[in-house]
Amino acid sequence: MQSKKNILKIKLIVATSENNVIGIENDLPWHLPNDMSYFKETTKDSVVIMGRKNYLSIPNKFRPLPGRTNIILTRKKDFYADKCIITNSLEHAIELAHKEQKKNIFIIGGGLVYQYALEHDLVDTIYLTRVHAKIEGDTFFPKLNMTNWKIIDKKRHEKDKVHKFPFTFYTLEKIN
Repeated sequence: MQSKKNILKIKLIVATSENNVIGIENDLPWHLPNDMSYFKETTKDSVVIMGRKNYLSIPNKFRPLPGRTNIILTRKKDFYADKCIITNSLEHAIELAHKEQKKNIFIIGGGLVYQYALEHDLVDTIYLTRVHAKIEGDTFFPKLNMTNWKIIDKKRHEKDKVHKFPFTFYTLEKIN
């Protein structure tokens, strides 16, 4: 693999509740249009890496995510998704992502992919949307050890007519 200085930093983007819920029954547990716009804008012209279940949770009309190279992780050898790259390990997905020559590489979920990436110290930057509510769910984001991360940016969005919950966009950078 290339030296760390010559490769793009690996970023992770996630929206999670106060109790670290990120999903329920393979869907988002909230509707936050500004967060969806933030996700789209932040990840455009990038490589996005996701698990198979996460990919399948995306509505058909948005698959693959447009304006991005989509890499899907799966252990299913016969899985196929049109216009996507399929692989079976996160490390291999990252290698493939570097070859795509996009401006960023984002890990976009789901729960097991996030957990693996953080446990194996593969992430340099986290774009975290913290939804200020305790939400019911069945898929979770791992608890972050904040001694390893520093907040470099944050912006709060209050509850309004189209956003049932207030939320904050955080950008976290790994402390080396």
